[in-house]
Amino acid sequence: MDVAPEIVEQLRSVCLALPEAYEESAWVGTRWRIRKKTFAHVLTIDAGWPPGYARAAATEGPVTVLTFESSGPELAALSEAGHPFFKPPWRPTVIGMVLGDGVDWDEVSELLTESYCVHAPKKLVELSRLAAVKGKTWNNPTLAGRYLLTRNDHEAACYEL
Repeated sequence: MDVAPEIVEQLRSVCLALPEAYEESAWVGTRWRIRKKTFAHVLTIDAGWPPGYARAAATEGPVTVLTFESSGPELAALSEAGHPFFKPPWRPTVIGMVLGDGVDWDEVSELLTESYCVHAPKKLVELSRLAAVKGKTWNNPTLAGRYLLTRNDHEAACYEL
């Protein structure tokens, strides 16, 4: 069972707005990476498959789950938080989240940005934390020479790097 297109699109809008992030099909579902390191992975658990995810999330499905990286106090808090979060066993820094009804997409956006920062080079982390425009933008930032350009439907910003 594929992940609902509207969920993939919601995650895509966050992940691809991060510098040098890219999307690819994973062995199951879709993942987003920075320099060959996965910082977000979304998939659907259905009829207990894939079994590692079904065991970690304690569900046979059908349910959509997102895994991402975390660190420090946030990792500890999310590891113990309970539903919708779960702790997969495959790497100590991975957290899972069930994307059910009423998901807080602002929280997901923050978690994915922090996940990206776990793997991204310091220079890209600095760019990702730049509050260029207020509110949401569905446009990817653009690098033109030494300038970073971004916009939304109300304003635009240009930064010299």
